Amino acid sequence: MNTITILLLTFILSVTGLFVFIWSLRKKLFDDNPAAANVIFTEGEIGKVEEPAATQAQHAALQRVVDGSHDGIDDPERDARMKAELDDRLRADGSTKYVTFVFLSCAVVWLIFASTAGLISSIKLHQPDFLTEYAWLTFGRIRTLHLNAVAYGWAPMAAFGIAIWTLPRLLKTELMGGRFALLGAMLWNAALIAGLGSIAAGFNDGLEWLEIPWQIDILFVVGGALIGLPLVFTLQNRKVEHLYVSIWYMGAALFWFPILFLVGNLPGVHFGVEAATMNWWFGHNVLGLFYTPVALASVYYFLPKIIGRPIQSYNLSLLGFWALAFFYGQVGGHHLVGGPIPSWLVTLSIVQSIMMIVPVLAFSVNQHLTMRHHFKTLIYSPTLRFIVLGGMMYTLSSVQGSFEALRSINTITHFTHFTVAHAHLGLYGFFSLVMFGAIYFVMPRVMSWEWPHPKLIALHFWLVVLGFGIYFVGLSIGGWLQGVAMLDASIPFMESVRITIPYLESRSVGGALMTLGHIVFAIHFVSMALRYGRKRVGPALFHRHGADAGQVTRPVATEA
Repeated sequence: MNTITILLLTFILSVTGLFVFIWSLRKKLFDDNPAAANVIFTEGEIGKVEEPAATQAQHAALQRVVDGSHDGIDDPERDARMKAELDDRLRADGSTKYVTFVFLSCAVVWLIFASTAGLISSIKLHQPDFLTEYAWLTFGRIRTLHLNAVAYGWAPMAAFGIAIWTLPRLLKTELMGGRFALLGAMLWNAALIAGLGSIAAGFNDGLEWLEIPWQIDILFVVGGALIGLPLVFTLQNRKVEHLYVSIWYMGAALFWFPILFLVGNLPGVHFGVEAATMNWWFGHNVLGLFYTPVALASVYYFLPKIIGRPIQSYNLSLLGFWALAFFYGQVGGHHLVGGPIPSWLVTLSIVQSIMMIVPVLAFSVNQHLTMRHHFKTLIYSPTLRFIVLGGMMYTLSSVQGSFEALRSINTITHFTHFTVAHAHLGLYGFFSLVMFGAIYFVMPRVMSWEWPHPKLIALHFWLVVLGFGIYFVGLSIGGWLQGVAMLDASIPFMESVRITIPYLESRSVGGALMTLGHIVFAIHFVSMALRYGRKRVGPALFHRHGADAGQVTRPVATEA
C-alpha cells in the first residue's frame, strides 16, 4: 500500500467523521441529561454533590454553587427507591474495600520509590558525579528503575485499584472473586521487585519500556490475568442493562493491555528494525490504550458524581471512545521518523496522530460543556481540582503529540528533552493527576473515615502543579533549543549539551517539588490508613443539604 492510498483512505475517513459529527448535531446529541448518562446516579442524586474529600464547609459551599446552576428534582415518593439503591451501593463498596486498599497502598509505595529514582536520575544529568559509588545508581540503571517503577508499579496499581472499586458501583453489584485479584497483586508486585532487581544488577532486555527480562514477564502475565478475572466475573453478574461509558473505557483497557504486553515480550520474535518498530508500537500504545482509557473512565465517572450533573453529551463520549480505539493503534511509528523503516509506516503513524485530534476534541468539548456554569466548584472540591486539571492536560498533551508527529516539528524535537517533557505531560500531567483525584474520592469510602488533614490535600496539589509546571516548561524550552543547536552543523555537539544545563537544573527543581508533594500525599494516605487525626462528625458518607442553605448534616448510616 503506497502513501497516496493511505492518505486518500484517511481523507475519506475524516470526511465521514465530519458527516457523523454534523448528523449528531442535527439529532441533538448534545442535549442535556440524556438518559444513558444518568445511570451512575440513584434517584434523587442529580443536583446533589458527592465529594468525600471536602470538609463540611467546603461541601456546603460546593452544594450552594451547584444549587445556583441546576434545577433539582422534587419527588417525595422516590425516597424508598433511593434507599434501596444506596443499600446496594453500600454492599458494592463493602465488597471492594480490602482489595482496593491493597492496590492503592502498593501504588503509593511505588510512587515514592519511582519519584526518588527519578529525582536522582534528573540530578545526574547536570551533576554526573552525584552518587556514583554503586553501579545500580549510575544513570543508565537508576533512570530505567524510575521508568519501570512508574510503568509497572504506580500507574497499573493505581489503575487496577480504581477500576476494581468503580466497576461494581457502575454494574450495581458486588465484586466477585476478589481473592483472585489479591493473588494477582502479590504475583504482579513480586514480578516487579524481581524485574527492578535484575535491572539494578545490570540484566535487562535492552528495549525501552520492555527492559524487564521476559522470564520475569511470565509472572506479570499470570498476575494480570488473575487481576482481570474478578472484573470479568463481576461484569457477568451485573444488575444493569446499560453499560456506562466508563465501563467501555476500563473494559477495553483491560483487554488491550494483555495483548500489548504479550506481543511486546515474546522472546526470539522481534529483531533489528522490526524490534524497534514493535518497541514504539508497545511504548506508545501502553500509554494510549491502557493508562489513557482508565483515566478517561475515571473522569467520566467522578466529575459528574462530584457536581451532581450528568455529562453533557453521552453520544459524544462514545464517539471519543471509538475514535481512540480506531486511530491510536499505529501512533508510535512517528518516533521512528528518519529511521530505516518503510516510509508508508511513518506516514500512517503521522496521519493517525493527527486524526487523534478527533477523540481529544470529543472529550475536551464534553468536559467543558459538563463543567459549564460549574467551574466555581473547583474552589471547594479538592478532588475536582485534580480531575479537571488532569483532563485539561489530556487535551494539551494529545494536541501537542499530534503536531509533534509532523516531520517538520519532529526533526527538531526528536532525540531531545522536549520529548521527555511531552511524555511526562501525558503520564503525569494527565494520568497521575486524575489518579490522585480518584484516590482522594475513593479512600474515604474504603476506610469509612475522612481525610485527617484537608490542608495537606491542597498542599499536595500546589506542590505537584508548581513542580510539574517548572519541570515541563524548562524541559520544553531546553529541548527545543537543543534540537535547533543539533541541526546547526556549525555548532559542536557539546555546545548543544551545554545549552540544556540550566533547563536540566530547572527539571531537578521541579522534580524535587513533585517528589515533596508525593511524600505529603503518602504521609496523608498512611495517616488515613492508620485512622489518625480528628474524626469530625463521622465518616465521609452521604451529605444531605439541610433546610438552611449553610447547614449540612452527615448521617453515618447512609452513603452515596
